[in-house]
Amino acid sequence: MNLLTQNSKLKKTSKNLNLRVFNFGIPAYKSASGKLTCPMADECVEFCYAKKGAYVWSNVQPAFEKRYQLSKTLEFIDAMNSEIKKKRPEYVRVHDSGDYYSRSYLAKWITIANQNPSVKFYSYTNMVDMIKNTNLPDNYDIIFSDSGKQKHMINQNADRHTKIFKSKEDLLSKGYVDASDTDLYATKWFNKTNRVVWLETNNLQRKREV
Repeated sequence: MNLLTQNSKLKKTSKNLNLRVFNFGIPAYKSASGKLTCPMADECVEFCYAKKGAYVWSNVQPAFEKRYQLSKTLEFIDAMNSEIKKKRPEYVRVHDSGDYYSRSYLAKWITIANQNPSVKFYSYTNMVDMIKNTNLPDNYDIIFSDSGKQKHMINQNADRHTKIFKSKEDLLSKGYVDASDTDLYATKWFNKTNRVVWLETNNLQRKREV
C-alpha cells in the first residue's frame, strides 16, 4: 500500500522548489462505514476539493479507505516509518484529505514526527481545540482552517490559519500570504511573519457573499 503519494499540487511544488514533498490522505469527511474523518468540518464540507475531481476516482477512494483503516491500528506507526525510509520525503503534508479524527490518531502522527526529526510535517485542520491542547514537536506545523465548527476559537492575530478572500488583491491588502499555488508558503518554515496564511478564491467565498 502506498501511504505517501503526491497530488498534482505537490508534484508542482516539488518541481518548482526542488524539494521532496509528499501527502497522506484518508477519506474526506466520512469513511465508507460512515465514521467521521473530519469531525469538526462545517461549511467546508459542501465545497471540499477532496470530494471531487481525481479524489473520487474509483481507484482512489478504496486507497483512502485502506489508509484510514490502517491509521486506526497499532501497526500504522511502523508502516509510516517504513514508507518514510523508502521515499525519503523532506516534507509531508498530513491530510490532503481528511483530518485528525481522534486524539489517539493525532498522537500517532506526533510519534512518527518525533521518530523522523529530519522530516517536516504539516497539515490544515478544523480540530482547533484538540491542537491547542497538544504539544507539537518542532518539525510539525498545523494550520487552522476558518471554515469549521471551532473557527470561533482561532485567534486571528496569533494563530496560523487559512482564510478565504474574493481576490488576491484583497488577500494581500489584509497582510495575508498567497499559498494557493504552493501550500508550503503557509507553513512556519516559509512564512516567518506568523501573520497566518492564505486561501484562494473559491465557491465557499461566493456562498458567504450571497
